[in-house]
Amino acid sequence: MTRRHFFAGAAATAVAATSVNRVALAAIPEAVQQSSADTAGPWTPPGVTGAGRPYNPVVTLNGWTAPWRMKDGAKEFHLVAEPVVREMAPGFLVNMWGYNGQSPGPTIEVVEGDRVRIFVTNRLPEHTTIHWHGQRLPNGMDGVGGLNQPQIPPGKTFVYEFVARRPGTFMYHPHADEMVQMAMGMMGLWITHPKQKHPLIEDVQRDYAFLLAAFDVEPGSMTPQVNTMLDQNIWSFNSRVFPAISPLVARLGERVRVRVGNLTMTNHPVHIHGIEFEVTGTDGGPTPKGSRWPEVTTDVAVGQMRQIEFVADEPGDWAMHCHKSHHTMGAMGHGVPTMIGVDHRGLVKPLQRAAPDYMVMGERGMADMGEMQMELPANTFPMMTGTGPYGPIEMGGMFTLLKVRAGQKAGDYSDPGWYEMPPGTQAREVANSNAPAPTRPTAPAQPASGSARKPSASGHAH
Repeated sequence: MTRRHFFAGAAATAVAATSVNRVALAAIPEAVQQSSADTAGPWTPPGVTGAGRPYNPVVTLNGWTAPWRMKDGAKEFHLVAEPVVREMAPGFLVNMWGYNGQSPGPTIEVVEGDRVRIFVTNRLPEHTTIHWHGQRLPNGMDGVGGLNQPQIPPGKTFVYEFVARRPGTFMYHPHADEMVQMAMGMMGLWITHPKQKHPLIEDVQRDYAFLLAAFDVEPGSMTPQVNTMLDQNIWSFNSRVFPAISPLVARLGERVRVRVGNLTMTNHPVHIHGIEFEVTGTDGGPTPKGSRWPEVTTDVAVGQMRQIEFVADEPGDWAMHCHKSHHTMGAMGHGVPTMIGVDHRGLVKPLQRAAPDYMVMGERGMADMGEMQMELPANTFPMMTGTGPYGPIEMGGMFTLLKVRAGQKAGDYSDPGWYEMPPGTQAREVANSNAPAPTRPTAPAQPASGSARKPSASGHAH
């Protein structure tokens, strides 16, 4: 993470550099930038929280928390809307629009009752705003361009100020040219911690947060197609794709909270292996205890947030993913025919002489794709990728791991590596067990003849 003053350095755009003078700069907090796509550790203000009881800070998966300064009784943040290049996976870079060097933008983390002041500078080539999704605030701070405020022109800075009135998980995103700006990755998380002990909010030892995002990036390109409504091909947790998504780690027996927000164009059933959880919160706040039940999958609809909690009481490497199968894959075409069961022997070479790029796809299923050394266009994320200790995992996109370890130290978020299975606890091959030949059921005998009765000419029989 690097710290730099507002518009300092040669990277500032010409229009922005000429729009704010030194007197104005002195009144605006630093615009902190993030250049790394790794998960940053929790950020806690030195010695204080500014309001209320100390809180356990959130860890944003493959993201970071925005620092703030106190001035005139308010916590001041500075967001810069700007073009960014997001490393969605090593070697796979995407042109996006985001905040403070990344997409999603930094997580804003405050305490219930805090007065919050957010400066928003626009370095985009068009106007923008910010809507504080789910917040209770004055109407003029709600961020819908043309309705609640004028849009923020390029090169200008607006300020939003309101009190964080209730605890919960919220999001921020534009409400100006929303189709383009959100399709380009403009979004972020907002966490408000309770000021006092809350009857519906448990203390947890690990608190994770991330946003679901989807993009349509054609193979070989770097810029998303913004007019795509449902046929996105890159599905991500916080604009990262497996195997580049950080794992969620926990010490055995710790209580874990995971906050998931959805700003894509479709719903996502988020599933965790190995544990049961409860939905303890939504965008509207904590859920009543009487409304909770054990689950292993929760559906996060468009524009919603789901907060889930569980006790990490089973050691291992547990998959966590969207249960829509295409959302755990990389870039793929939708016009590939199903060729399962088709015998291609003797056909491939003649076809390749006519079409050198022809490949056999799907004759036995798609698992072969995970091991193919197929040449892809530059800057193209493979359809099936990721390798575990026993071979290809054949997953991409919205997939990561929950790693539970007895020896993970409290507060340690580092990856503990692959889980070592205790003897006798792993599925294994049965010796001398060649599969028997399949038996086919006998088709039922067909009637020798059939007859049909026609309705009478005078009308229908009843």
